[in-house]
This record gives sequence, C-alpha cells and structure tokens, in this order.
Amino acid sequence: MANIMNNLINFLLGFALNLIASIVIIRFIYYPSNQNKPYVFTFMALGTTLFFVLSLLTSIELSVGVGFGLFAIFSILRYRTDTIPIRDMTYLFVIAALSVMNAAGASSAAWPQLIIANFGLVILLFVLEHEWGFQFELSKEVVYEKIELIDPQHRAELLADLEARTGMRIKRVEIGKIDFMRDIAQLRVVFDTHQQGLALHAAGTLPSSDGRQDHDDD
Repeated sequence: MANIMNNLINFLLGFALNLIASIVIIRFIYYPSNQNKPYVFTFMALGTTLFFVLSLLTSIELSVGVGFGLFAIFSILRYRTDTIPIRDMTYLFVIAALSVMNAAGASSAAWPQLIIANFGLVILLFVLEHEWGFQFELSKEVVYEKIELIDPQHRAELLADLEARTGMRIKRVEIGKIDFMRDIAQLRVVFDTHQQGLALHAAGTLPSSDGRQDHDDD
C-alpha cells in the first residue's frame, strides 16, 4: 500500500512539474514570439499524452525508448506532408523530450536533478527566444512584379517600394529566379529583427510558398 501511494505521489508531482514547465515554455516563451495557435494545441496535447503514456511504463530504459519512438511515429504521420519551420520543430522536440524526461525522472524519484533540468531548459529557451547576445535575421521569399527595379542601379527604389508595402525596415534583398515572360522575379527579403518579420507574417503582407518560412542567420 505504501509503495502504491509513493508511486501515485510521484506521478502527481511529475505531472504537475511537466504541466507547469510546458505551460511556461509554450504560453510565455513560444507563443508571444510566434503567435501560432495550432502549434500551441499540438505542443500541449503531445506533451501531456506522452507523459501519461510513459508514466504507465515501469522501466526507465523502456520509457525513454518508447517515448522517442512515439515522437518519431507522430512526426511521420502528421508532418511528412506539412512543412514545419525549424523553430517550431525544435519546440516540438523540446516538449516531447521534456515529457520523456519528466516521466522517467518521476518514476525514479530523481527530483533534484529533474527540477534543475526543467528550470535550466526554461531559462535557456527564454534567453534564446529573446535573442540575448545573438543577432538574428528573418527572411521571406516573395514574388515581385516590378521587374525593372531589380537592376542594381535601382536598388534604393526597390528597397523603398518594399518597405512602403510592408511597413517594415528591410536590411537587404537577394534576387533569385527571374521570369521575363511574365515580368516577375523571386526575391529573398531579409529583415533587421525577428519581431519585424513576425509582425509582417501576422499581417499576411508577404506570402511565401510554405505559409511561414523563416530563416535565422548569425
């Protein structure tokens, strides 16, 4: 009876720790910067489900193996036909790994290590998401119809036109494929800050081939 109560207490404490860490990461770190509601649902549902499934497994080695196996299955079934940005895929992996870690740690009652690991992961994501000490750029692939402005001597006019349309400060523009038959060109527009790109994405001003294609450069 005492062993059952200890297991139940460890399960409840592990669930509470996993839920709190997931909410902090998703609601207060991921969502303010990405504003992507569908992924919020995915992260919370996946993380909670993984924790419950792994908590029913008594072997730590088996729990870890099954946990990452389930994550691989979910990735194949759901995301093989839907392009997911690298940043969102990273958060998906973090939430899955967090659930595996908390479920395995709670079953072994390794609470000091578990609390430190959760706290350290939250702090790391917070620091990275706020770009402390890093210089991030965000780029968008766009189709541009004023093909006469892609000439190097009209670069200032090109930047001014794109900034007027988007309301964002553009750092540079890279010329890609040019279609003279339709008088259009594919441009890669690079923004100064991550926040500017997110605001542009939320406004839907510049469409891209995958709906949200961002790129972080040093």
